[in-house]
Amino acid sequence: MALTFDRIQSDTIAAIATSTAEAGIGIVRLSGPDAFSITGNIFRNQEGKAVSISGWKSATIHYGFIVDPDAEDEKLDEVLVSILRSPHSYTTEDTIEINTHGGSYVEHRVLELVLRKGARLAEAGEFTKRAFLGGRIDLSRAEAVMDLIRSQNEFARKTSLACLEGSVEAKVKKLRSGLLYEIAFIESALDDPENYSLEGYPSKLDHILTEMIDELDRLLLFSKSGRVLTEGIDTVIAGKPNAGKSSLLNELSGSERAIVTEIAGTTRDTLEETVRIRDDYDSEILLHLTDTAGIHNTADAVEKIGVQRALKAIEHAQLILFVLDISRELNEEDIRIAEKLKSFGTRKKTIALLNKSDLPGRITKEDVRNIIPDSSPVISISLETGMGIRELKNEISRMFRLGDIQNSNEVFLANIRQCTLAQDARDSLALVRQSIRKGMPEDFFSIDLRNAYTSLGLIIGEEVEDDLVNEIFSRFCLGK
Repeated sequence: MALTFDRIQSDTIAAIATSTAEAGIGIVRLSGPDAFSITGNIFRNQEGKAVSISGWKSATIHYGFIVDPDAEDEKLDEVLVSILRSPHSYTTEDTIEINTHGGSYVEHRVLELVLRKGARLAEAGEFTKRAFLGGRIDLSRAEAVMDLIRSQNEFARKTSLACLEGSVEAKVKKLRSGLLYEIAFIESALDDPENYSLEGYPSKLDHILTEMIDELDRLLLFSKSGRVLTEGIDTVIAGKPNAGKSSLLNELSGSERAIVTEIAGTTRDTLEETVRIRDDYDSEILLHLTDTAGIHNTADAVEKIGVQRALKAIEHAQLILFVLDISRELNEEDIRIAEKLKSFGTRKKTIALLNKSDLPGRITKEDVRNIIPDSSPVISISLETGMGIRELKNEISRMFRLGDIQNSNEVFLANIRQCTLAQDARDSLALVRQSIRKGMPEDFFSIDLRNAYTSLGLIIGEEVEDDLVNEIFSRFCLGK
């Protein structure tokens, strides 16, 4: 059963809507039927007099003081109070925003007073939850609010904003509208065969479904690639001891993040760093880098643990930067790492980096190509001079099609939940096509068409249940 605004609790909620760090402004937000009366009880104008705020116009700001009426109107702070009347507010309810001086103590004193006067502390994401339940935004837009807050680069910001403006909702509603028409036609034809003919309809429906499946495939493909830009690429730097792994981490992070010495085995554990790099086309790339211990046979108990952790990190990586020292011959350790990488097939992307290329080499690119996964790029670099780093950044961008993604106008699904539902809808449509090609009766078509319609509806919050809504909004921050 779908949720409705009538099922929202009738209480008034409140929370601090800004960071509690020291700042020029802090905001305590109230939303609900008693927001005005609670605020009126604790607000005084610049002359220190109580005023009735029930007559204040919506979208206006008023200067005054917050006082504690239980302590002879002791002033807590000088404030500006913003008024937003239902339904023209973020939550669609009567909403008050008390603009205090920023600072954890001041904000919490005002919040404590508001709670004492009848408000309830808001749950995580409850303001946005009420906006969704009030019909102001669909579920995809609600999720985009949190994605926008957490965005770590320009692409994440743009895609979250596009979703907030309704790009996903528009795409989903278009697909659902088409499905609803076909469902209605089948039901009408089965109920009234004299006026609705199904002759030739399966072939026509097959063509329509092919277009819908292609559209969903494209949506899923770009969304999967888009998550690489919004969430970053899990990247492991692997190689035998003293190949230059830690130097590469330092080069990409632009800092002395890892200790670098000529002593083999300096890094004995994984070292993690998130860095932003740019290619020549100004595409921003977020890398979650893990520098690993050198992978080799060792009797040292601590080094063994480091090697095991390195192999585990490789298992979970999307991209592996395989660093080799060309001043040394290939040995069993290099071969062992290469065989591990080849065992992943096409599931992981690998770039082989021939470090110390400013020195006389004992390894050629052809030597390396013979042991690494097929079609993996091989790049000559020197972490001493910076040679090849620019080429490496461009290659990462090319491998993950980052330039194509950033310059496209495609719609991107925001998260795994949305992608899973889109995949479910796609699979249901594929089942309809199978039924058509097996010559099944038309009433079989409508079952899977309805399943696809429902799956797409769940993306934007149609027919969504309480437990799912609560689970989604629990990931939000307080005050949003």
